[in-house]
Amino acid sequence: MITITTDSTADLPRELANKRSIQVIPLSVNLNGKIYRDGIDLTTDQLFSLIQQNQQLPTTAAPSVGEFVTFFSSITEGIHLSISSKLSASYHNALLAVEEVKNPRLRVIDTLNLSSGIGWLTLKAADLRDQGCSLEEIERELQTWIGNVRTAFVPETLEYLYKGGRCNALQALMGSMLRILPVIHVQTDGTLGVGEKARGKRRKALETLLAGFERHLDRVDRQRIFVTHAACREDAEYLAAEIHRMASPQELIINEAGCVISSHCGPGTIGIIYALQRN
Repeated sequence: MITITTDSTADLPRELANKRSIQVIPLSVNLNGKIYRDGIDLTTDQLFSLIQQNQQLPTTAAPSVGEFVTFFSSITEGIHLSISSKLSASYHNALLAVEEVKNPRLRVIDTLNLSSGIGWLTLKAADLRDQGCSLEEIERELQTWIGNVRTAFVPETLEYLYKGGRCNALQALMGSMLRILPVIHVQTDGTLGVGEKARGKRRKALETLLAGFERHLDRVDRQRIFVTHAACREDAEYLAAEIHRMASPQELIINEAGCVISSHCGPGTIGIIYALQRN
């Protein structure tokens, strides 16, 4: 059977990854001199608690080439889906590891996405594998979907994005002064960009997210939609209920962002992830 793998920034719930026979390699979080494996040694709630205690934001790191070599060494035939090469060294390290293990039946895909944008594509790969597609067929099909995945999220604060180098000082200052929270989009080139801006109360930010989703409603692929959050389950359930009302998807997954993604976006971040139907 073709092995489907991804990294922990896909934010797939462990039970779902196990159920779909998806293997996950963890990125790492360094906080106060201690290194934690994402999704293994630390939960998101624990991460935010430690940040509050230490008053220090963590740093994150991709798996090393050596770690990828070990991860890939037992795979006969497989495809690995990586976080955007514009946001992490994980993709390039995975490519170097494939060269080292010298297995022509191993493929690495740059999803040009993050969090559940990767998760959406990884589950699509598992769907295709379970339908009996070959490695080449899965790779070709995934490439046609990458540009159609839409990932949009609203942070509760710009502090984490700013200190992590994802948001400039002026954006952070203006956001904090005017209580403006931008909707962050993963762009088609794999970078982050600012879209709509929500001003005022938290509910306004959620409505702005929903309005962006509704504008694409006639093209939304209804098979699978994610609502991904960082320690704000109640808001996630509200968004999920509204999405059910608007789109009636076959599968709607509420999941929590892992420690690496949460290290860069902060508590209270919430997003909607889906794909547009292909033309």
